[in-house]
Amino acid sequence: MSYLAYGRQNPSPRYQELVGLYRQMHIEGERARNLPPEQVFPGRSLLAHAIAIKELIDETGARSLLDYGAGKGLQYQWRDIVLSDGRRISDLKSFWGIQSVTCYDAGWPPFTELPCRRFDGVICTDVLEHCPEPDIEWILHEIFGFADKFVYGNIACHLARAILPNGENAHCTARPESWWMPLLRRVAAQYPGIRYRFVLEHKMRTWYGLKWRRRTLVEG
Repeated sequence: MSYLAYGRQNPSPRYQELVGLYRQMHIEGERARNLPPEQVFPGRSLLAHAIAIKELIDETGARSLLDYGAGKGLQYQWRDIVLSDGRRISDLKSFWGIQSVTCYDAGWPPFTELPCRRFDGVICTDVLEHCPEPDIEWILHEIFGFADKFVYGNIACHLARAILPNGENAHCTARPESWWMPLLRRVAAQYPGIRYRFVLEHKMRTWYGLKWRRRTLVEG
């Protein structure tokens, strides 16, 4: 189903409500888990994808990136970072070998200004599942519209630990892989010159208490 009746200039009322809730969390913290503001959406989730992003940067020769949904953007201030494979790097920008990273995040006031130019690559990690379903399609078009060479994203297909100030789960679009895959491919098909890779993640606990995770790649 297409929801393109909504768009950047006329997002759904639910989108506007959620932006307000995320701005509140950024400033006040997450009360449900007693997290102070500095620990709310700092950008930590990006680190698990740093190696995969570098692969696309190297393959496409990208020199500029847009982090769409960057949170507070602290990931670009951290130093002496340990990656998922155990490697230690000085910082993300040096590891990726790029010239610039621009941050955008609708919920964090320093980054709410939407860029007015395109970038070699657009990365979007731990973001789309936080967006309301009626707005997902136009947001995907916006993401692809900013890219000249590639788009990389990950999407959680499960509920979050984070709880919004109104008591709702932060993953408002916790849809299965079978819902996301055709939508991603349909949008990506309209941008034939752009490489894309999305990691769909489904995480849950088994009946005997162990954590179980499945990852599905959608790429082209």
